[in-house]
Amino acid sequence: MAEQPLTQQDTSRPQVEPWMSGTLSDLHPLLAALLYSLQHARADLDLWTKDLSDLELSRSVLGLAPVCFHIRHIAGSVDRLLTYARGLQLNAAQMSALRDEASPGMLREDLFQRLDVAFERAGGTIRAFDPATFGDMREVGRKRIQVPLATLLVHIAEHTLRHVGEAIVTAKALLNSR
Repeated sequence: MAEQPLTQQDTSRPQVEPWMSGTLSDLHPLLAALLYSLQHARADLDLWTKDLSDLELSRSVLGLAPVCFHIRHIAGSVDRLLTYARGLQLNAAQMSALRDEASPGMLREDLFQRLDVAFERAGGTIRAFDPATFGDMREVGRKRIQVPLATLLVHIAEHTLRHVGEAIVTAKALLNSR
């Protein structure tokens, strides 16, 4: 089965949520679920932010972090967590990018391009995991906390979708404050 890019919708099928599409049936269910969560995240972010201006994407409302922070953080955290999943520690560039996630201002096109690049890279990494290694331990963070690979992979999905939810709430608040 040909790989479907994480950033493109399959318009030949009825519109269902990614996890119901069956497009990743060649993968282990855990890996497919993780990829489906990234597809769903991308679709929801596009849907709920499409009516926001570049300025609004960077605006805080009701004390909430700006939408652009959440999108940058999703892209960066997926990269960082997959670094740990590959058995590596973060490099200087990743640490610098982490510090820059809260920086204001970024054009929508650049913001979503960054997200798309991160998700495409993640797709290749995720597809390469051998399910036989899901119980292998990985070290996470500066404290090198030991977690099973499968737990880390599930956390990538839950962390991503948590920030998608926060971005949606902020987007709704911005749209209602107009």
